[in-house]
Amino acid sequence: MVSRPLRRWKGERAAVRLRVREGLSSMLRSAEGIEVVGQAGSGEEAIATVAALAPDIVLLDLCMGGMDGVEATGHILRAAPYTKVVIVTTYETDADILRAVEAGAAGYLLKGSTRNELVQAVKAAVRGETVLTPSLAPKLFRARAPGEPPVLSEREREVLQLVSQGLTNADIGRRLFIGEATVKTHLLRSFKKLSVSDRTAAVITAMERGLLS
Repeated sequence: MVSRPLRRWKGERAAVRLRVREGLSSMLRSAEGIEVVGQAGSGEEAIATVAALAPDIVLLDLCMGGMDGVEATGHILRAAPYTKVVIVTTYETDADILRAVEAGAAGYLLKGSTRNELVQAVKAAVRGETVLTPSLAPKLFRARAPGEPPVLSEREREVLQLVSQGLTNADIGRRLFIGEATVKTHLLRSFKKLSVSDRTAAVITAMERGLLS
């Protein structure tokens, strides 16, 4: 049995989430080079929408109707590994940020971000760059408990340093005069040594452990 106050509260939450989605969509639709192809009101809907529309990037809230954003991120990336997921939320606790990054999110933004910050973050994520509201970086560093620093080769450090600057694998290959496949090999080796599964987590972990300047 669901009481009327509870039903009313749930309805109000759904209305708020809808207004937020419409607001984000409006900001992005007015930006050059960005096309908004769909919206979803829950984690389950987001997974289905990605499967149907194959977008380049998905903006997810941590708290949605049904499945939360972190769980939805994992499902989306397993089914569509080339889709980028950026978390956009009001939650900024250390644990929330760490969960999102470890799930494979390409970035984490707060809903208070300006239109320009949002647009630039979307474009950066599509280019393969790491997206993180600057004020959140210290929280993420604190949330990750550093262990014994792993040993990265000089080339692995070079590749990660360029990743931290926002370069794609192709860009890094041209900069270092190596093939894109070789760049991927160095990244995969770095992931294994750092015990991470994606570029964002690799850069953050390497910086935290003093492996990057």
